[in-house]
Amino acid sequence: MTETKLSRQTYHRLEEELQDLTTRGRIEIAAAIATARALGDLKENGDYHAARDSQGKMEARIRQIQALLAKAEIVENEEQSETIATGSIVHLRYEGDPHAERYLVGSIEEKRQDLAVVSPQSPLGLAILGKREGQTVEYDSPGGTLRVEIIKIGS
Repeated sequence: MTETKLSRQTYHRLEEELQDLTTRGRIEIAAAIATARALGDLKENGDYHAARDSQGKMEARIRQIQALLAKAEIVENEEQSETIATGSIVHLRYEGDPHAERYLVGSIEEKRQDLAVVSPQSPLGLAILGKREGQTVEYDSPGGTLRVEIIKIGS
């Protein structure tokens, strides 16, 4: 697994989520399984199967967070940087589109409600890393080559 760059805020949020899932989450799931098991026949017990499914999903999320944190590198967001880096917020305009779109360059774990996220390892992310405002870059997408203009770096 490659190193994931995370903001300090996201790193701490993931630590808190992991702590919650490994304590409160596991206790609640165990109680739900015990309650469902007490209802009788497990073959046709929908509550039991739902609780076991929830347990599996929670344990998968725990493993995912553990792996992310083990390989995480905390990056400081340089809000006024002249070039695009992980953690940058960028305004991009695709060729032929009059409207600019706003993105955060970083891990999907950095997702915020008001921003779409572009992975630094994606074709778009690789094309814009290290670039400056006013530059136009091209990158290959499944639908063909796309051109995008970097309108602004920063909020």
